[in-house]
Amino acid sequence: MNRLIYQAGMSIREAYTQASSFFKERQIQDAAICAEILLQHVLGLNRTEFFFRMEEPFPAAHAEQWGEVVERKAAGEPVQYITGEQEFYGLTLRVTDAVLIPRPETELLVEEILREGSRLFPQGAPLLADIGTGSGAIPVSLLHARPDWRAAACDLSPEALEVAKGNAARCGVGERIAFYEGDLLLPCVERELPVDILVSNPPYIPAGDSPSLQPEVRDYEPHLALFGGEDGLDLYRRLAGQIPLLPRQPRLVGLEVGIHQAEAVADLLRAAGEWSEIRFVKDLAGIDRHVIAIQDPSEKE
Repeated sequence: MNRLIYQAGMSIREAYTQASSFFKERQIQDAAICAEILLQHVLGLNRTEFFFRMEEPFPAAHAEQWGEVVERKAAGEPVQYITGEQEFYGLTLRVTDAVLIPRPETELLVEEILREGSRLFPQGAPLLADIGTGSGAIPVSLLHARPDWRAAACDLSPEALEVAKGNAARCGVGERIAFYEGDLLLPCVERELPVDILVSNPPYIPAGDSPSLQPEVRDYEPHLALFGGEDGLDLYRRLAGQIPLLPRQPRLVGLEVGIHQAEAVADLLRAAGEWSEIRFVKDLAGIDRHVIAIQDPSEKE
């Protein structure tokens, strides 16, 4: 790889332009955005400061670090792993290569759980269980928005749990989340936790789709959090099979799913419990992205 050369006296704007062109040559998506985010990271600037100071000389003290992060991005590494941060539902979360990078479509799941959870538990303090919590994005954002909610966050990866614990602490909700290492719902089953709201964004990419994934996803994000077996539904089958083992059926379930998986996941939930309603939430591309199951006693005749 041709190393991006720092030139004495170059401006921040020139560094930005040079990096943007370099990324485009390497066929990096959103080249200009990547250059901007990385420059802000290296120089410790927010977006307003970045644009205000673009004509200033690039600080020579940051030249080596700048060259390193540009080469990492040019090699395909996600920007979020380089900066160690990702924005999610108005919060800045820490991410490492031990966790999946939170996506915007998952914010729609958070919104739906907040809406339905507030309706079903208007005066209570429901217990939320997030299965495969990863960075903790889902429970942290939900509890940040609802100060009376509590959560159990489960993950098979101890490294992911450490990231989630850190995010819970930095967002001020750490005292209301219990973290459990284990397989799917089993930590909740073993502790006989009375789960009111169950959420999960499990691995759902079919194993055979690996070659078609973007390289920065396939080569950098944890496969444990990406692939869900031959058809992508393995984790949903096992999760649905564990729901009846809980002390009581959750009143609200929200699951993120892959393309063309919503109907199959809804059928798994129908077999796992009695629901007043099962419906889908579309993402911004019009894909049925979330399966919502509700048990509402007030709707019983």
